[in-house]
Amino acid sequence: MNLTRAETRYSPPAQFFHWATVICVFAAWGLGLIGDDLPRGPIRHTGEFVHILLGETVVLLLALRLVWRFITPPPPAEPTRFGLAGALATRFVHLALYGLLLAAPVVGVVTLFHGGEALSLFGLYDIPSPWPKNRELKHNSKEIHELLAHALIVLAMLHAAAALAHHYVLKDSALARMLPSGASRS
Repeated sequence: MNLTRAETRYSPPAQFFHWATVICVFAAWGLGLIGDDLPRGPIRHTGEFVHILLGETVVLLLALRLVWRFITPPPPAEPTRFGLAGALATRFVHLALYGLLLAAPVVGVVTLFHGGEALSLFGLYDIPSPWPKNRELKHNSKEIHELLAHALIVLAMLHAAAALAHHYVLKDSALARMLPSGASRS
């Protein structure tokens, strides 16, 4: 059975969820890296707010992505020269990415709560911390949050490198399946 070009590509909503997540993750990670270097006061407060807003957006995009994936399953995987081992590696990386996309923001919220701070949901509603302020727990959860964020970035970069290798070395359509239809295949 031959599939049409549309049946071998991810749908436009799936592509949007993917690329919007990429942008939010890298922006949140970058802000996380420089956050402590921002001057105290309104600039740092704004940086922290945007960092948290990006994390909330990542979780929202992940939820929408999973709902969309349930409603509209992804196109079937194309066979590669790596066989079952390649398929299993791909599956593992995707599951690890999904897990980290959830775990890093959740631990970020725990960090806020250990600091006695409320979580502002998209700036619309505040959820107060359920715990008293605890500096040691805040420090520990912040370390875990940073570790998860760095792991997410490393895994995302390996994912991107694999997509580029598929495109330029193996010359298959793995990358093109996630690009908008009008994107060139240079």
